[in-house]
Amino acid sequence: MTGLAQDNITSVQLLRKEVLQNIPETESCHLIHALLRFYVNTVFKSYRDKAVKFGILKSFSTLANNFFVIVSKLQASQEKMLSTRETARRRFLLFHRAFKQLDREAAVTKAFGEMDILLSWMEKFYQL
Repeated sequence: MTGLAQDNITSVQLLRKEVLQNIPETESCHLIHALLRFYVNTVFKSYRDKAVKFGILKSFSTLANNFFVIVSKLQASQEKMLSTRETARRRFLLFHRAFKQLDREAAVTKAFGEMDILLSWMEKFYQL
């Protein structure tokens, strides 16, 4: 599906090293929860019309629903220290600021196009 995203902005990467690299296990839950919630609430909602246009609505809906299920089940642990949540929040804000710097449609397309980066990171980090 990422090939259909038509991400033509190669000078900007939303999910860059500062966001995803060297993340302690204690903060990974908070970061992945924030990223997946963002994808569910922003990217998938905004990209639906393109999914229809490209004829991938069924696959797109399945992926969006799976993200929603993960977000629902992945509750950031309340016992974790505030500083840990704060560090994860700062990493998420790096991603979010880069997203906000782009035109809305370009940003959504870029985020959708970088979903493979997010899924690869999740797979490596959680050894799925």
